[in-house]
Amino acid sequence: MPKRLLSKESEERIFKRDKAHRMYSWTAQSGANPRVIAKTDGCYIWDGEGNRYFDIWAQTCYLQIGHQHPRVIEAIKRQAENLCVLRAELANETTSRLAEMLSELAPGDLNKVFFTCGGAESNENAIRMARIFTGRSKILARYRSYHGGTLGALSASGDPRRFYTEPTPTGFAHIPDCYCYRCPFEKTYPECDILCARYIDTAIQMEGNVAAVLLETIVGSNGLLIPPPEYLPMVKQICEKHGVLLILDEVMAGIGRSGRWFACEHYGVVPDLITLAKGITSGYVPIGAVLISSKIAEFFEDKYFPCGLTFSSHPLACAAGIASLTVMKEEGLVERSDKLGKVLSSELELLKERHPSVGDVRNKGLWGCIELVSDRASKKPLVRWNAGGPEMKPMNEVTNSLWSQGIFPNRRWNFIFIGPPLISTEENLR
Repeated sequence: MPKRLLSKESEERIFKRDKAHRMYSWTAQSGANPRVIAKTDGCYIWDGEGNRYFDIWAQTCYLQIGHQHPRVIEAIKRQAENLCVLRAELANETTSRLAEMLSELAPGDLNKVFFTCGGAESNENAIRMARIFTGRSKILARYRSYHGGTLGALSASGDPRRFYTEPTPTGFAHIPDCYCYRCPFEKTYPECDILCARYIDTAIQMEGNVAAVLLETIVGSNGLLIPPPEYLPMVKQICEKHGVLLILDEVMAGIGRSGRWFACEHYGVVPDLITLAKGITSGYVPIGAVLISSKIAEFFEDKYFPCGLTFSSHPLACAAGIASLTVMKEEGLVERSDKLGKVLSSELELLKERHPSVGDVRNKGLWGCIELVSDRASKKPLVRWNAGGPEMKPMNEVTNSLWSQGIFPNRRWNFIFIGPPLISTEENLR
């Protein structure tokens, strides 16, 4: 029996107070049943009873350096003691240094940074920059995409969470995905001739007035869709042909998760804008960022830049970002993600061989997905896309089983996601 970390009375008090006063994200409130967490450390979390769970999704796939890293905690303390808060238009050592670090890490000529407070705000502001720079209004994004919970970012998303905000603002259109396991064009790679990319050329012409194509470099919460190697270079070429900007959303894919600092580096593509967020600080303090190419930055040199947020460039967040990125560099965590990604890939393939309910497995670096089916031949999902309520019973059973085995899981519809802290070991993965 594990040793209790919270008394039963304390645990019950926290739970009741939480249920009484807090609203929970993306769920019917009556069904919310939050576990009371007593402590975290490294790759693990502990509940009030003292049970330990491996954090296999790194909270929401952002906890690159693990829980409670002493160097980041110390950096936050130092910053709070020296300069805790400052208006965004004022310069300071911490904010300028993080902007410099991100510019140095970024591919190509992405040399300017606009700081936000999260991923949705990053995408909102990238959309605004693209519209102003091009003088056009429409944004093309994919059906299986999620760009954030604010109105503009959610309107760009294809994710069904968008449905609850409709009718959404005009100026957004959706295109099919690069989903090789379930090709929307019913083709097979590589004989498909990458039709999912080529279709974007048609969509730009048919929609007209397109400012930008907004893509998650690797789709995250809608099934971890990894594009074939030709896809992004073709999309970039199509965008350049039509004078359309390419915005890559790397809120999940960036900052080492895929085995590169930026997932677009796998494909040799430099977009016009990259959006980032939680991985910059490993989630220790909220932050977001838009990395901006030289041509867009120069455009705003003598034109009004209509982007601003009260807590943009917050010194505490920037201090956490500097410390987290430094830890990742010095501990070789991006290289570790790439190396462990090969272990993860082999383990997932073995799992697929053993279990007839595993239809497909895929990963890039230390970021993977298991897609469950009820029939391999037809690829019928174990539960349908956008299922909810009683339909989710099979997946709820899977989730409860993982909890009972000491794993803090993440599942959505018929997907089980894997993306532990980059400090994980080979033993953790196996």
